[in-house]
Amino acid sequence: MNEKPESERRVFKLKELARLLGCPLEGDAETEIRGVAGLAEAGPGDLAFLAEAKLRPDLERCRASAVILPEGESFAGMPVLRSPNPRLTFVRATELLFSPYRPAPGIHPTAVVSASARVGEGVSVGAFSVVAEDVEIGRGAVIFPHVSIYPRVKVGAGAVLHSHVSIREDVRLGERVIVHNGAVIGADGFGYVPNPDGSHHKIPQKGTVVIEDDVEIGANATIDRAALGETVVRRGAKIDNLVMIAHNVEVGPDAILAGQTGIAGSTKVGKGVIMAGQVGVADHLQVGDKAIIAARSGISSNVPDGAFVAGAPQMDIHEWRKFWASAPRLYGLVKELKRLKARVEEMEAALSRKPTDKTP
Repeated sequence: MNEKPESERRVFKLKELARLLGCPLEGDAETEIRGVAGLAEAGPGDLAFLAEAKLRPDLERCRASAVILPEGESFAGMPVLRSPNPRLTFVRATELLFSPYRPAPGIHPTAVVSASARVGEGVSVGAFSVVAEDVEIGRGAVIFPHVSIYPRVKVGAGAVLHSHVSIREDVRLGERVIVHNGAVIGADGFGYVPNPDGSHHKIPQKGTVVIEDDVEIGANATIDRAALGETVVRRGAKIDNLVMIAHNVEVGPDAILAGQTGIAGSTKVGKGVIMAGQVGVADHLQVGDKAIIAARSGISSNVPDGAFVAGAPQMDIHEWRKFWASAPRLYGLVKELKRLKARVEEMEAALSRKPTDKTP
């Protein structure tokens, strides 16, 4: 197996980049672009971008060979590519200029691949990986070293499994799925019933996990198999490092789950939901489409479509901000309340000692 990687860096004339990106070009079309960088760090040969007007001073000092600018932003200091979305265009340019390491197709001699496995054309299986019985690996997939794939797993075309990933039995991965180092997909869900003596009896986890197309799963993330049925991550969802998804959860298409988020069993997360870091979601809840949950929130009840919530338990983000804006003043208010209470008590005591007027 030839493990020599593809070239990781490419060189483009600016006119070629403009054509591939579909951007109008202003300036020297023959300028060579070898890399990308931020405005403050860019040097000769680099392409930079300006996304916000407040960064204009960095643009004035920039040493890049070319820059991506929004429509209506004038600049004559270097060649310009025009874009309605400079950040997205910059990302697309980065993809053109750099290709990630990708091993050559073939099965490494130290890999263990079952005779019953069906391995598609152009697949790479790295050193010391294990592909068990009746596994199906689609065309062009990449299995890096030290990956474990249990029996009857299906891996879609173009999927990439990085080192130390574990895919348990009967799990299904769609096309172009990326799973980063150390992630575990299909481990048993956490389910027990108490015995009369107080010990815990394990509930068999007989279901599976389905990961649809174009999902990316971060390092050391865990997605548990269903007790019955399926745990599902829908098309295009992006899951960060150290995210925990419990049994029978459904994550909607294009959802984003940031690092250390945890979702308890049987909760349904809607389309396009954003959960910031360290969010905790209780079991059997519904999080509506396009809801946003701020970092370190604790979700204990359903979240409606389009809501933006924060806190534990959650509240509307505007109310949460008001609450925390007033929180630093609470101690002073408590002290003032105690002072006023003492003053009222003094006045009441004085009134109780005053002689009663019994004049006829």
